Amino acid sequence: MAHRRVGLIVPSSNVTVETELPEILRRQAGLDISFHSSRMRMTTVSPAGLAAMNVQRERCVIEIADAGPDVILYACLVALMAGERGEHHRVESLIAEQLATGDSPARIRSSAGALMEALAALSVRRVALVTPYMAPLARKVVDYIEHEGVTVADYRALEVEDNHAVGCIEGSRVMAAARELDLTGVDALVLSACVQMPSLSLIAQAEAEFGLPVISAATAGAFSILRALDVPAAVPGAGSLLESGTDFYDVAVRHKTSI
Repeated sequence: MAHRRVGLIVPSSNVTVETELPEILRRQAGLDISFHSSRMRMTTVSPAGLAAMNVQRERCVIEIADAGPDVILYACLVALMAGERGEHHRVESLIAEQLATGDSPARIRSSAGALMEALAALSVRRVALVTPYMAPLARKVVDYIEHEGVTVADYRALEVEDNHAVGCIEGSRVMAAARELDLTGVDALVLSACVQMPSLSLIAQAEAEFGLPVISAATAGAFSILRALDVPAAVPGAGSLLESGTDFYDVAVRHKTSI
């Protein structure tokens, strides 16, 4: 069994992504994997805080490439979705160029791109979201997703700006926000549009309750990493997206017809 290394570029105050991603991917049968992080300083989820964080990207890419990862995840969704339209395409391309210049064979993914990849895999046209962000940032995320071709039917912003506090949001609060959403005609629910807001333990419960495919920034990131490693997803207990042998379109249709 070949050993695979995953590099993570994360905000300095993030802790959840380094908990949930390993938990997800270590459930994948036949995968020997380790995780290695580099950090960008950020404690406040605000436009100024995100802009100051993003300028640290090149340093982090150099640092994490030294660990010899097979794939690197730029693990902050709002950092890119709060930027220009299509920002994840631009940033992933810039990082790929930087890695190639340094003779690193690592593949690059981002949380923003992974979410769009997951929605495409599930044939999602209409989605609902729960975000921890302040309302203006949440609106930017909604606009970004819609520019990528997916309609956001409804969303909730929990308006938590302190990134340490985002990592402590209770599951009951996340589920309460999800229950407020109008899910009429929705193809999937994004229970946490943020790798720092915990939700992995809620995914299976939410799928059963809402009768929809339920994903998060973390499960989408895991899905994209597995694709980058050319490993078919076979992860139990983390939602339809990561189930073994899933026909994504059929899953989406089956859940919708059960509502």
